[in-house]
Formats: sequence, C-alpha cells, structure tokens
Amino acid sequence: MKSTCRVVSGALLALSSACTSAPMNYMVSHGPAAASERSLGWWLLIVSAVVVVVVIVLVVAGAFYRPRDRAGESLERTAAHGGLPWIYIGGLIIPAAILIVSFGLTLGTLHATTRPPTDPAATIQIIGRRWWWEVRYVDQRDPTKTIVTANEIHVPVGKPVQLEISSDDVIHSFWIPQLAGKTDAIPGVTNVAWLQADSVGIYRGQCTEYCGLQHANMAAVVIAESPVAFAAWEQAQQKPAAVPTDPEAAAGLAVFQKSACATCHAIRGSDALGRVGPDLTHLATRLTIAAGTLENTRGNLAGWIGNSQSIKPGNDMPVMNLPPDDLQALLAYLETLK
Repeated sequence: MKSTCRVVSGALLALSSACTSAPMNYMVSHGPAAASERSLGWWLLIVSAVVVVVVIVLVVAGAFYRPRDRAGESLERTAAHGGLPWIYIGGLIIPAAILIVSFGLTLGTLHATTRPPTDPAATIQIIGRRWWWEVRYVDQRDPTKTIVTANEIHVPVGKPVQLEISSDDVIHSFWIPQLAGKTDAIPGVTNVAWLQADSVGIYRGQCTEYCGLQHANMAAVVIAESPVAFAAWEQAQQKPAAVPTDPEAAAGLAVFQKSACATCHAIRGSDALGRVGPDLTHLATRLTIAAGTLENTRGNLAGWIGNSQSIKPGNDMPVMNLPPDDLQALLAYLETLK
C-alpha cells in the first residue's frame, strides 16, 4: 500500500512539474485573465471526468447485474418499483444543475477576460501577417514615439495592457495560454483583448487558426519584466537605429539599402522604408527570427538571408544571392541594431 502511494505521489509530482514547465499549458496561469480560464477549465475537466465515470459504472452495472426477469419491464412497472424518481434525478435534475453552474461560470469568465482595462499601461496593436506578428506600441499623444517590432511583446509585470488584434491577410488567432485566451485576428476587424503578467518571465504563444503552409511556425512571445526594465526597453525602442561607425558595418548598411532588403524592411534612421517584412530597427535585441523559428544568432541570420525558403518554405522573403563579402558586411551591420 505504501509503495503504491509513493508511485501515485511521484506520478502527481512529475505531472505537476511537467505542467509548470510546459509553455503552452493553459492549466498553468501567470495572469488574472488566464487564471479565470484555468478555473473554468478545471471545473469542466473534473465534472466531465466524474460524469464519464458515473455513466461507465451504471452501464457496467446494468449489463451485468440487472435481474433477467425485469429485462423487458415497462416504464409503468419501473415506477411501481420506485425507479422513476432516479430517472428524474439522474437524467434531469443533476444534468440541469451541472449545465446551469457551468453556464454561470462561463459567463463570469467571459466577463473577466473580455473587458478591456480602464487604465492600460500600454495599447499594443498586433497584426497577423504571413507568417509573423507585427507589434506596434501606439502613443496617441506623440505618434513619433510609436514602437514597431515583431513577434515579441514586452509588458510590465503587474499591469494590464490592451491588445488591438487584426490581420493583414487571412484569419489568424492570437494565443498566449499562460496569460490570456485566444483572440481571432480578422482582416478588416479589430478585436480588443487584454492581458496581464503577474510574474517576470517569457511566455510563449502561437497562432491557433490554420492560416497556411507555415501556420505551425507562427509563434509569438510575451516578455514580462519589471516596470523599470519595461520603461528602459520602451525608451530604447523609440530611438532610431544608430549610424554604424565600424567600416564593415557601414558597408553592410550600404548593402542593405542597395539590395532588395530595403524594399521589404524598414529601419528607422536609414532610407529603408519597406512594409512587407518586419521592422528591423532593433533586430539585434530580439530573441528569435522568423517568428520563433530560429534563435537570433549570426549563423542563423546568415542562413535565413541566404535561403529562407529552405528554412520556412512559402514565406514572403526571396532567396538573396549576395556575394560572401556583402553577406558578412550585412551581418555585421544587423548585429549593431540594438
């Protein structure tokens, strides 16, 4: 008996550890919106499991223990034997009570998760593209302070932020399971949502509406940091890219501006004003490239620039046939975009 208890306890501990470390597990919450959904999820899971177990027990009991002489018993004879009240209780009253409670909890969860914050720390526009997320921090008082980045959303811990979610092409769905539920990104429509992180960390998200060939490689992350660190990040992101002083990096800027790079990408502080691909003004500060597909390293950047189609087939970036010297100079410049 003790060994069995130890096995069960060990299994539960392992499951708890797995849930805590799983980045896409919505049963582990780190914010109030996700906590409301987690509570509803656990309620529905537990009730569903209990109902399934009860039904299985009743079916097995009815198959093996029902007296044969009552197999063809009519409803009137069942009532005469006192069985009709159990039909009302088990078939009507209990299911109705479960549904009413579940409906009430669902309405409460919807109210808690859909209401936008009255005083958000930031208003963030999230635009679904093929296959990445454009992220814009809008400053209504001073448009020149608007921050444009991609796939990474920085938020201050303990403060709600408002999300304005839309799409530039097809329907996507934005989901950061440990912080908030799914919100569809629909062309021509702006859906308003919100999230709040209660602890410092990096929370992975994913597009959850099938949107084409690279749907599975359309990830996003929320980076929750202290209010002081967030303010410092925000101030740094508002600045244009610094003009490179290193000769190789300066040559890389020239390569960027004369090649197809500047046609699709923007770098504030340069002549590049493209809008097809992500804004690269502070590319070197990002954790990943290609919407979470690759870690942001010099080698991965080289592979992505050289032939992104071999890494993420179907994306909008063409194959770049740059001479080796030009490629190295371009990489040196991109590494200065901090």
